[in-house]
Amino acid sequence: MNKSQIRAALLATAAGVALVSQGHAQSADALIDKLVDKGILTQKEATELREEADKDFTKALSSKNGMPEWVTSLKFNGDFRGRYEGFWYDEHSAATPTDRSRFRYRARFGFTAIMLEDFEVGLRLGSGEIDDGVPPGGVDPVSNNQTFQNNGSKKGIFLDLAYGKWSPLNTAEWLGAITIGKMENPFVFPSTIMFDRDYTPEGAAMELTYRFTPDQSLKFTGAGYMLDELATDSNDPYMAGAQLRWDAAWNTKISSSVGVSAWAIANPEVLTTASVPNVGRGNTRNAAGVLQYHYNPIQADAALTYTFEKFPLYEAPFPITVFGEYLNNPAVSEDNEGYAFGIVLGKSGKKKLWDLSYQYRVLEADAWWEEVVESDFGANYIAAPTGGSSGYRNGTNVRGHVFRAQYSPFDHATLSVTYWLTELINESPTGSESGTGRLQVDATLKF
Repeated sequence: MNKSQIRAALLATAAGVALVSQGHAQSADALIDKLVDKGILTQKEATELREEADKDFTKALSSKNGMPEWVTSLKFNGDFRGRYEGFWYDEHSAATPTDRSRFRYRARFGFTAIMLEDFEVGLRLGSGEIDDGVPPGGVDPVSNNQTFQNNGSKKGIFLDLAYGKWSPLNTAEWLGAITIGKMENPFVFPSTIMFDRDYTPEGAAMELTYRFTPDQSLKFTGAGYMLDELATDSNDPYMAGAQLRWDAAWNTKISSSVGVSAWAIANPEVLTTASVPNVGRGNTRNAAGVLQYHYNPIQADAALTYTFEKFPLYEAPFPITVFGEYLNNPAVSEDNEGYAFGIVLGKSGKKKLWDLSYQYRVLEADAWWEEVVESDFGANYIAAPTGGSSGYRNGTNVRGHVFRAQYSPFDHATLSVTYWLTELINESPTGSESGTGRLQVDATLKF
């Protein structure tokens, strides 16, 4: 078999699996390696054939899926989560006359296109619910949940992600990327005291990682997020943040992560309850809903993981993680702190694996902006706070416990039970009972 015949065989292999790029790479490489082992090809000829096969594969892939040849892969992803949720209140009022229960779902579907020269484009659609506190055309920015209601009425689908990313640095020591658009929040935290995990901000972010060794790295993340656009004013509100994180694996059993970040919100006075989605409570506002303080917190966290070789009823090495997180807003003299600490036993997400976790969290009223924090961490306002409304609300000015158990019967399925036991730090009115129990039972399928 001459070189041209070998090349034709490799192209045939590429075309046969043109819709699965990883399968092509493995098949073609295995064939070339075998020919080198048998002395049919030299190493130089093998390298040339790999390059030719890659080019031919790109053309074959393009002809099969209709994408231009500079798109090297197209990946689809998504998930569906069904949820039962119950609320129980220590005290009732006109705003919360009875305990309640509801059924909800979260659905997301998207794609990622990987292109030549280290470019990437991502788009994701997601469910979401227009709440009473959201201005016309707005949807809760920290939740994709949709309630079963209104006689099976048709539900909305919204743009959840839309971004472009360039990763020009990708070496053994350096990684670097720039992202623009509506993106996954690139900042990493051990808890959701700063941001809800469903929050997909809009703006630009930069990530730069230096690897000291294969097991230790230092990562810098910086971002600017637009919070609103004012048609009659140039003083648009925006958020800026920077984080430095050190991740280390000290041996096969012990690993750690330490982070520190700084944040600032520019022009917070225009973030009124009528101008942006107003789903949270806790910040100090006047009767018109205008924020009275600035939000420039400093945050720090640390986590330590010890992994046992085995553990009863767990079919893999068993990790135990303890963590702590603290933030302080120096722009305010009181009610300006937040902290969380907890423990996680195990890790779900793979077939027959599970985890149990506990967390205690305190987030004072003006420690951070109420509209981006955990959507499930709230309590019951017996009376409406100034510039807000009564009833159960998430946000700041809340403290409490979080208990969670999760089990994955399959790689693509996870079952979980979470119980939140919370109360307001500053009661409204003073002396009232804001205590709230919130139960969530979830079933999640991912692909």
